[in-house]
Amino acid sequence: MPTSVVMPALEMAQETGKVISWLKKEGDAVAKGEPLLEIETDKAVMEVESPADGVLAGVKAGPGAEIQVGRTIAWIVNPGEAVPVEETHAKSGRKLSVPQAVEASGDRAIGSAEDGGVLAAEQSRQVRISPKARRLAAEKGVDLGTVRGSGPGGEILAADVEAAGSSSEGQAGMPAPHEHMRTPQTLSPVARLMAERTAESWRTVPHFFVTRELDAGALNEAQRAVGPAVEKAHGVKLTHTDLLLALVARVLVKHPRMNASWAGDSVRLNAEINISLAMAVNDGVVAPVIHNADKAALGSIALMRRDLAQRARANKLRPADLAGGTFTISNLGMYEVDAFTAIITPPQAAILAVGRIADRVVAISGQAAVRPMMTVTLSVDHRVGDGARAAEFLRDVAAAIGNPHSWLGERP
Repeated sequence: MPTSVVMPALEMAQETGKVISWLKKEGDAVAKGEPLLEIETDKAVMEVESPADGVLAGVKAGPGAEIQVGRTIAWIVNPGEAVPVEETHAKSGRKLSVPQAVEASGDRAIGSAEDGGVLAAEQSRQVRISPKARRLAAEKGVDLGTVRGSGPGGEILAADVEAAGSSSEGQAGMPAPHEHMRTPQTLSPVARLMAERTAESWRTVPHFFVTRELDAGALNEAQRAVGPAVEKAHGVKLTHTDLLLALVARVLVKHPRMNASWAGDSVRLNAEINISLAMAVNDGVVAPVIHNADKAALGSIALMRRDLAQRARANKLRPADLAGGTFTISNLGMYEVDAFTAIITPPQAAILAVGRIADRVVAISGQAAVRPMMTVTLSVDHRVGDGARAAEFLRDVAAAIGNPHSWLGERP
């Protein structure tokens, strides 16, 4: 019996997926669980495995096609078996015969421009507008009747609404000098999602910020002391980020409200300490997760961080790599940034922004001295934590950075 290959939903609120490449050709034999194709979601490029043993047949979507979640994109059949002749109703997901599908799509042309204006135009396209595109059109005031869809069967996607909104803004007045230089750039799914989530977080989460300057001398010494043992045992270089991640995770054990989540009308204390680590990729930022970081040895953290970074750069992150974070660290020290503030990733309650380590003149016992200093800024959701809790957390972060061995031990 033929088995359908459908566009999977790999994350919450995913509406579509984009086919990047097929790892098998039509007619190739495949085994269940074998990588079949690569798709791009809002977060990353991921492999989709074959759902059955058999032969790949009836491929309906080539590279670059953006397909609605749940739609059949190919079939796995037995040798000599025919591909079923059927289509998927875009609205209900019911599988219909070809005549039924034609009838179902034809009966949607309701009303006329004179009778219903924009409403009639939208109704005639009702089954071909993604929910995300509809929301975006309402926010931007874009007339859906004027938008041409680029999705399957002419479906209007969020990117089409973005392009229409940008075009309308550009035509509102007289052409400006160098107008050709202002052509809107189409964002990748990762960049679009980052833009949407940061904007929503900034609008809906009551941020406040607490900043401290810390002496990083002991942190440098810990890296020099423990780093060689980690590299010898695990074959990976121990970075300042690895040390910070381990220390912050252990401090969070004492401060559960910084590791909590806002649950709509209450605070949820998370049972695990899973640190999301912000990483720059070509077209945005992703935040893969180090799970149970408070229990992990430095060598394990360094290995996980390297693996996640490599796969993030190669767009090979899996859904599990991005799920379950309870606190985020964003380190821009390697870019020579002194200090910055970061936007919280809901439903997390806090994010720690870390600047570079640089020599500065500071007062020690009334005398001027040059010390390696770093600035950290904690962003907190005021519904979950208050200023006193944030200050106490940073106080313990400072203590941990000032004496790493007492918090970590020296095990590699």
